[in-house]
Amino acid sequence: MAVDYAVIAVYLAGMLAMGWWGMRRARSKSDFLVAGRRLGPFLYSGTMAAIVLGGASTIGGVGLGYRYGLSGAWLVFTIGFGLLALSVFFSARISRLRVYTVSQMLDLRYGGSSGLISGVVMWAYTLMLSVTSTIAYATIFDVILGLDRVPAIVLGGAIVVCYSALGGMWSITLTDMVQFVVKTVGVLLLLLPIAVTEAGGFGGMRETLPDGYFSPLGIGAQTIFTYVLIYSFGMLIGQDVWQRVFTARSDRVARLGGTAAGTYCLVYALAGAAIGTAAKVLHPHLDSPDDAFATIVRDSLPTGVKGLVLAAALSAVMSTSSGALIACATVARNDIWARLRRGASGGGADHDEVRGNRLFILLMGAAVIAISIALNNVVEALTVAYNLLVGGLLVPVLGGLLWKRGTGAGALASVGVGGAAVVALMVTEGVLANEPIYYGLLASLVAYVLVSLVTRPTDPAVLGAWRNRLAGRASEGGGDGDGHGAAGTGDGTGHGTAGAAGAGERSVAARK
Repeated sequence: MAVDYAVIAVYLAGMLAMGWWGMRRARSKSDFLVAGRRLGPFLYSGTMAAIVLGGASTIGGVGLGYRYGLSGAWLVFTIGFGLLALSVFFSARISRLRVYTVSQMLDLRYGGSSGLISGVVMWAYTLMLSVTSTIAYATIFDVILGLDRVPAIVLGGAIVVCYSALGGMWSITLTDMVQFVVKTVGVLLLLLPIAVTEAGGFGGMRETLPDGYFSPLGIGAQTIFTYVLIYSFGMLIGQDVWQRVFTARSDRVARLGGTAAGTYCLVYALAGAAIGTAAKVLHPHLDSPDDAFATIVRDSLPTGVKGLVLAAALSAVMSTSSGALIACATVARNDIWARLRRGASGGGADHDEVRGNRLFILLMGAAVIAISIALNNVVEALTVAYNLLVGGLLVPVLGGLLWKRGTGAGALASVGVGGAAVVALMVTEGVLANEPIYYGLLASLVAYVLVSLVTRPTDPAVLGAWRNRLAGRASEGGGDGDGHGAAGTGDGTGHGTAGAAGAGERSVAARK
């Protein structure tokens, strides 16, 4: 195991070194939170794939393949479909908004009436998403080093918090790109062919396993439908994903790079399911399907290769964890803390912005590690996160992009009613039940439409500024999203007084 340990040690040291190097590039708020909005197609597509393919997609995807066969790919398939839909239909418009958070987008669209409550919902989602990734360190470090659960969580969490706080999105971009390469080599090029070959190839697997393992709908139509609602739609509105869209240097990069990342997700989904199916042939009596990944790595791979594949699993978890952590800190500081400090200026010097956001990453990271130690059920934590996100925010976000008649009051009602319905149904029906997301989403939609229709339409000046921003005419709307208004009065969301044409005063006051 000495060689495998050396591979893991070099990988972890490399992550910290990338964080230190990224710190030298993070000189402004834009650099720290969105990598200066300068990523080209190669970096963008690699890091986007890294953020959406985490421990649930890797360890969980192999586990679903172990339990259901090739149809276990549907969970990661729906993630890929959601990313493709975001990239093809929405990413260009999202990129042109030049904001930092989903709540700032809602402020621009509706006039500042729903930002705080939507920020709280998004913060809860990103916090729980980071927790689920951090809990996964316990499994990986147990296989690698034989560490107990708490030291494993502290070790993995501390490394991620350290490199994320050092350089923000630049550090995370550099580490995610390395993680993407390691994950591709370890899972797709090494583990997949070795596992399938040892299981006798697909022909031998078919002879050994029941036919249901090779049925495309073996996992169940209702399960697939629920995955689409939760994960495909979740990809459309998650702060962790949007914050990556904001890093693209152009509309074209956001659209084409995201499409490439979504396609990669589909390939990764099939690979994970095939590895899990092979594990079922080789180890048919495991206590838990989630043990399939660690078991097949331990028993099927040679020394050195084993270390690289375990590093690939660690890469999957760290990429999602770091992306969720910076998203959580960004929302906490810019959407919640900045709004609660009503006497504070909306802008601030770039140096102060970097220092403040770095502090929030440290605070949120400490909270994530503490919650991860207290919790133990990854599936329930992930389900809570996505139920809150989709049930509370899907309708007002997509409604704002697609329906001109949607109003701020409708958005606020949608977030409140949908979020409350999801929470109530999770309490009464169970966290893992389908009813919370089904009825929560329906309640959110009904509230949005009805309240929007019975309230006054959004101020034409607010809609005008919104349309300018969607069209990429940010300078006319007074700001570039970095806190610089056209008249020197930007508020951090890119709204300056010049572009508001005298009618944005109410929305600026509401945001502050």
